[in-house]
Amino acid sequence: MALPSPDFVRLADDARSRITEINFTEAARRVATGAILLDIREKEEFSRSHLTGAKHLSRGVLEMRITDVLPDKTTAIVCYCTGGNRSALAADTLQKMGYTNVASLAGGLTAFSEQQKAGKDGSALPGPPQT
Repeated sequence: MALPSPDFVRLADDARSRITEINFTEAARRVATGAILLDIREKEEFSRSHLTGAKHLSRGVLEMRITDVLPDKTTAIVCYCTGGNRSALAADTLQKMGYTNVASLAGGLTAFSEQQKAGKDGSALPGPPQT
């Protein structure tokens, strides 16, 4: 996968200034209490692997389809992607659309996998990513 452009990273960093980013332990806690995992990667990425139980809604159609998938704007949502940039943008967008309980998984699936390999992830996120 290509590295994101500096402009894209700046855009994601700007979004991070307005959202809540959470670690794996907090994400697992939220999921255990009813939060929805929202995978915002492209369809092909989701098809290759995803966290168990995640709903899929590509970043490209998020604004058009979110109310079909999650009509209740108070629903707890944890967005994730591969590296945490697209999910930060998605969380920012959802907040702008009136969703009130949105977070982004810091570092995305890449950081999640690295934590698991290092044996540092004691959380109960519904994973590892499913293929």
